[in-house]
Amino acid sequence: MKLTERLGKEWVFFDGGMGTILQAHGLKAGELPETWNLSHPDEIIALNRSYFEAGCDVVNTNTFGANALKYPDNLREIVEAAVNHAKTARSLAGREEAFVALDIGPTGKLLQPMGDLPFERAVELFSETIRIGAAAGADLVLIETMSDSYEAKAAVLAAKESCDLPVVVTTIFDEKGKLLTGGTVDSVVAMLEGLRVDALGVNCGLGPVQMKPIIKRLTEVSSLPIVVNPNAGLPRSENGTTVFDIDAEEFATLMGEIAGMGVHALGGCCGTTPAHISKMIEVCRKKPFAAPVPKHRTVVSSFSQTVEIGPKPVIIGERINPTGKSKFKAALRENNIEYILGEGMAQEDSGAHILDVNVGLPEIDEPLMIERVVTRLQSVIALPLQIDTSNTEAMERGMRLYNGKPMINSVSGKMESMEAVFPLVRKYGGVVVGLALDENGIPATAEGRIQVAKKIYDTAEKYGIPHEDIVIDGLAMTISSDSGSALVTLETLRRVRGELHGHSILGVSNISFGLPQREIVNSNFFTMALQSGLSCAIINPNMDAMMRSYRAYLALANLDEQCAGYIAAYGNQPAASAAPAAAGGAAMPLGESIERGLGERAVQAAKEMLQTAVPLDVVNGELIPALDRVGKGFEKGTVFLPQLLMSAEAAKAAFEVVKEAMKGEDQQTKGKIILATVKGDIHDIGKNIVKVLLENYAYQVLDLGKDVPPEVIVDTAIREDIKVVGLSALMTTTVVSMEETIRQLREKKPDTKVVVGGAVLTQEYADSIGADCYAKDAMATVHFADSVFGV
Repeated sequence: MKLTERLGKEWVFFDGGMGTILQAHGLKAGELPETWNLSHPDEIIALNRSYFEAGCDVVNTNTFGANALKYPDNLREIVEAAVNHAKTARSLAGREEAFVALDIGPTGKLLQPMGDLPFERAVELFSETIRIGAAAGADLVLIETMSDSYEAKAAVLAAKESCDLPVVVTTIFDEKGKLLTGGTVDSVVAMLEGLRVDALGVNCGLGPVQMKPIIKRLTEVSSLPIVVNPNAGLPRSENGTTVFDIDAEEFATLMGEIAGMGVHALGGCCGTTPAHISKMIEVCRKKPFAAPVPKHRTVVSSFSQTVEIGPKPVIIGERINPTGKSKFKAALRENNIEYILGEGMAQEDSGAHILDVNVGLPEIDEPLMIERVVTRLQSVIALPLQIDTSNTEAMERGMRLYNGKPMINSVSGKMESMEAVFPLVRKYGGVVVGLALDENGIPATAEGRIQVAKKIYDTAEKYGIPHEDIVIDGLAMTISSDSGSALVTLETLRRVRGELHGHSILGVSNISFGLPQREIVNSNFFTMALQSGLSCAIINPNMDAMMRSYRAYLALANLDEQCAGYIAAYGNQPAASAAPAAAGGAAMPLGESIERGLGERAVQAAKEMLQTAVPLDVVNGELIPALDRVGKGFEKGTVFLPQLLMSAEAAKAAFEVVKEAMKGEDQQTKGKIILATVKGDIHDIGKNIVKVLLENYAYQVLDLGKDVPPEVIVDTAIREDIKVVGLSALMTTTVVSMEETIRQLREKKPDTKVVVGGAVLTQEYADSIGADCYAKDAMATVHFADSVFGV
């Protein structure tokens, strides 16, 4: 029986910890766990076997960190050995019906534009490992411990393109229900369901108790089988060894409670053992099993936000489109991406929920341009995007590089169109706009348009695209040439909602083409369309008349509780929507340019300020306060990691201009700080984030890199007389190196303060290994450094 025949139909049990158990068996600090596939094969086989014998249906290979970045010379040997060890263990345990999962962990790198790893290079890295593992006989691909939805997408595409095995994905959330890069349960589920993974869930980072709110939300929004693999509570250090605070009995009891929450597969992560898993299976196997329930939600998402279509009308901003816009056309020709970003930001501030992105001009390379625009937009704007193009190559490029589940504009009822677009939607996921026209043109009647809509629904279903991922465009045709066209469109909207039980969309302003004072017609038609059931409106949200119609309709239709949105926009109190950002090429102050993450504008604004202000005033009056505002937003959860990093990069670019103006002057820094990822760990995401921020706050950072032995850190601290050392680790198997580094610093450089961070750390753990500060996020490190240096 295949795993997909069991997932979601009966209990499936995954295995538990790997690295923490290998540590107990002698894995040294900084030693790479995957090397034991070659140096200690009997240990790996025995551990795999113990999980099969404990009753696990799925046992992972020892390949969490196996990629070409870490193993450029012997990746094949390591992966093949790991798969063969698991298969051997399965045979020895007499469990041939069980499954071997090829375990795929993160690369440890941030993807561009936040980091330096190109998206397609990430796909290549994952693909290489997956091809080897699939050929060696793995039964499924388990992509786990993903803290970045973009990297998770790269891994899923690699799996789908490299093999035909089932794909399961588990991500790592913090206690606020956020990924490192800002993703939420809703946004992750939307993207992974769109990519057609076979199951999804959560692992690592938290224990069963802390995971419960996340699990609850997973069960509310996901239609797929849900996998839950928590740690054995929270870690602490005892006598140089990492231990966890939940034993097998308590773990089983807690997992029994989770089994009753509507999940479908259970296992463990760091700190769990075959004893934990055996007890868990004993308890959970007796619990009633409930199959996943399809949620039938129409959802689009960005890296951090989801928009559900249906509960109330959605505004799609239309301004990122060259049609009739000479300045926008010029921006495309000149590759002026920041002009485009400005148009997006203005619409976000004015109340748009989704941004339409159309960059098609005959004289430009549209696939390349949509790649640039989509990747930049999603790094500074949290709104989901609608990829709008008739060029299928550009459409695929935009969908592939999009971090989330986009809207796609569009497909028509023509077979040629559906055969081109639906395979892309099937592969990458998305909510697709279905134009109610076909080979016979635009039907003159609502009945004709409904028939085309039915054809689109039926054909989409053949591609495995559900009804809820289609939004029908009833086609707003100008009344200047056909005075009855608005009535046909409105009837189509009503029938899409009432007869087809579907969702609709319109390019509202088309209705007034060729008429004077178009805003009058547009705003009134918009209200009529909303009353007729319009789900999504493509409009200019910067137009007051359109947004007044929208907000008034929501208030009148009881879709704006206590008229809160209406009052916020038009009452006396300040509201963000009342002061939209400058669009396009309009001037933007330095501080706002930094907050928005617009590097080129920040550079220009800095140059302009330096004409009338001294350099230090620019730094102290604009640069640092802007970074402080972004940092506070990050700490509050209103600003996410991509925006934080882009703001830091913008500040860095502006600071370079200021430094140039200060040539010959004393450019003092606050102090020198060492940063390092500890021995055995190649994951430098956290370290690199901290480095960017510290440098922007005028610290000189000595970045020692990754996999750094304690002796190198200590010697550098002594030689450079360092006051603060920052240590990072992602894996439980490497935090022991962190403890050893602190021990040596205390012995040889006792006046140096140590700040630690990483996904596996807690305040209690940091205290137990003697750290001076536990930094829960990058800004906490900046605050600690300021306290040490007396800033």
